[in-house]
Amino acid sequence: MTVEELTKLRHKRYNATVVSLKLLNPDLMVLRVKPDFPRPPHHPGQYCTLGLGYWERRTEACQVETLAAADVTKVVRRAYSISCSVLNEAGHLMRLEENDWLEFYIVLVRENFDGRVPALTPRLFALVEGDRIQIGERITGHYTLDPVKPGDTVVFLGTGTGEAPHNYMTWELLSRGHTGKIVNACCVRYSRDLGYHDIHRHLMAQFPNYEYLALATREPGVTRRVYIQDLITCGELEEHTGAALDPATTHVFLCGNPKMIGVPHHDRETGATSYPEPVGVIQVLEARGFAADVAATKFKGNVHFEEYW
Repeated sequence: MTVEELTKLRHKRYNATVVSLKLLNPDLMVLRVKPDFPRPPHHPGQYCTLGLGYWERRTEACQVETLAAADVTKVVRRAYSISCSVLNEAGHLMRLEENDWLEFYIVLVRENFDGRVPALTPRLFALVEGDRIQIGERITGHYTLDPVKPGDTVVFLGTGTGEAPHNYMTWELLSRGHTGKIVNACCVRYSRDLGYHDIHRHLMAQFPNYEYLALATREPGVTRRVYIQDLITCGELEEHTGAALDPATTHVFLCGNPKMIGVPHHDRETGATSYPEPVGVIQVLEARGFAADVAATKFKGNVHFEEYW
């Protein structure tokens, strides 16, 4: 493909610019993208798509990709929850009018084990500031803070980059002066994968009702092997909320690994509910009087979830 052909494809298919790209480690980055159009109205917790052409180069040391000739001019897209660094450069809560970009928290998928070759993230990790990209013109999703009242206890439980929407939702709660307790827990393999850890430490120093729990399950000699489910079953989560988890005044938000979330199956004919193995957070909480959202019936409970892959 000639330089002229590449230029025409990018001009035709792309509608945004990479204005910031921060590598937190070789496999994790915070990406900021400025659309060519006014930033769409949206709510923290929602998502939109990012896309790059198959003609773009890929970062090194990823699963080998073989493309059919007909695919080279296509664009690969994926939905990403919008993240937020919460604080501005002065260390105060960010104000939306201070910027015109959208932030994304992205992990590099180097290889899949189901036969599918990772297409988008190897290309995202080859970007540099100033590069062009495609972004969806619509931001959508039902994973928002709509059900939360000002004095409610809000618990965010995430794994890996599943904390992205929780960062943005944390910003919204703190910006609107939420008075209830906010506990934000993120579970990763290694401490280097806690990309927003320093920001959360600053937030805890500024806001007495906010607490961030960083869990690294494989960090040798530094952290305990504690998973999100363990926080609840051992009672540690309630030590941080300061009271027993009360379904009447508590909303729990889950984002990340589907095994951590454990979305149940509801049989419409029999009314029976079955839970997946291993035991997920939803099963643990529903045994304690909580009720998870049910998309099929549009039922809204006090446990809300977004499966991240």
